[in-house]
Amino acid sequence: MSIEPPIGEHRLPARRALADDVYDAVLGLLMDQVIEPGSRASIDGIARQLGVSPTPVREALARLESEGLVVKKALKGYTAAPLLDSEGLRELFEMRRLLEPYASRSAAGVIDAETLDQLEQLCDDMHRSGAASRTGDDRFKDYKDFANQDAEFHRLIAVHSGNGLLADAIVRLRSHLHQYRIYFTHGVVDETSGEHEAVLEALRAGDGAAAEKAMLDHITKSYNRISESLEETGAQ
Repeated sequence: MSIEPPIGEHRLPARRALADDVYDAVLGLLMDQVIEPGSRASIDGIARQLGVSPTPVREALARLESEGLVVKKALKGYTAAPLLDSEGLRELFEMRRLLEPYASRSAAGVIDAETLDQLEQLCDDMHRSGAASRTGDDRFKDYKDFANQDAEFHRLIAVHSGNGLLADAIVRLRSHLHQYRIYFTHGVVDETSGEHEAVLEALRAGDGAAAEKAMLDHITKSYNRISESLEETGAQ
């Protein structure tokens, strides 16, 4: 599908748009499925809609390709990545269950006080973001902060695991942000925050086994929440 102007809130103000502004706007189009999964993401169409030149749109799509949210095909340009089906979701969380609990165990006793404070701040921020976003609009702008804070919580633990390749693998698995649309709208905020706090408590205690168990518990419950949501919406 080609994108034509204008679609209200997804149009940027009439000013010179920074690269990050354009990236955020295109990400919003993908997350709100204005550009539907599997459909064409036209550089020229998006540029017209946002009121910018094609160059920052092209740069944004290249960045989104590296994050797994769009796919570039020869002679066809960019298309929005398809949503994960139930089997893809199972495989994604199977990988997370293998990698992230081990990363949490490895980070315990090594992670510094400053990073622990950052993790605590992220937990507090997620509570506030969740409360502020309960508008019922179900738009990406309403849960973007929560999603970013959640991703940063997991990233910080991964990068303190002492294994750069492990951290890179975990960060790349987090690129499937499509699932947040389902994930966020089913009471995830309070449950996720409590699970994160259990991981943080174990990390502060330097208890590797407890950190591993808390992270495994969190990822398992996250998978169950999303699977149940898919079943409710008939998306499997």
